[in-house]
Amino acid sequence: MTKRPLVLLHGLWDTPRLFRRLEQALLERQPDLELFAPHLPHRLGATPIRQLAAQLDRLIQGRFGAERELDLFGFSMGGVIARTWLQEWDGVRRTRRLVCLGSPQQGTLTAQLVPRWPLAGIADMKIGSALLRDLDAGKHHLDGLQCVSLYSRTDITVFPGWRAVLPQGPRQSLPVWTHRQLIVNPRAIATLAEELLAP
Repeated sequence: MTKRPLVLLHGLWDTPRLFRRLEQALLERQPDLELFAPHLPHRLGATPIRQLAAQLDRLIQGRFGAERELDLFGFSMGGVIARTWLQEWDGVRRTRRLVCLGSPQQGTLTAQLVPRWPLAGIADMKIGSALLRDLDAGKHHLDGLQCVSLYSRTDITVFPGWRAVLPQGPRQSLPVWTHRQLIVNPRAIATLAEELLAP
């Protein structure tokens, strides 16, 4: 049986290079793991999340075809893009697991004053945005997935930190202070790698 690949989705102002330490930790534990970290050009927050989810769908179809099962990991905004793809592009049909790290699934106060034009992607992460309301209305689509949320209580990028959780599945606060430390701190990466490789 072909093993599921793991798709890694970066956040705002980031590129797939962000995942180098995580990828090393994953491959040290499971050398045959297939990783795919596509670049999603956010244009500094101007690209709406739904448009990024449509780009993700094309990239996944191009890499894995229409049927191959996979697991998803999203850091920060990447987790909201992943959830949008799962719920609105029928990604749930082929996905086993969604792990989100510091992802504003319930919005963040830091986005509240950002205008929709010209920063539609950031505005999508406002508390109570139209996108997040639609995702919450369709949250039952996630019922068949293994969902895991990891976050920092003291995060000021996703603020307050406890809003960085999915509506389903276990939630765990990591012992780091900042949003960036979630993806670069060695202890956080070790915990994340164990979670991503869990059976």
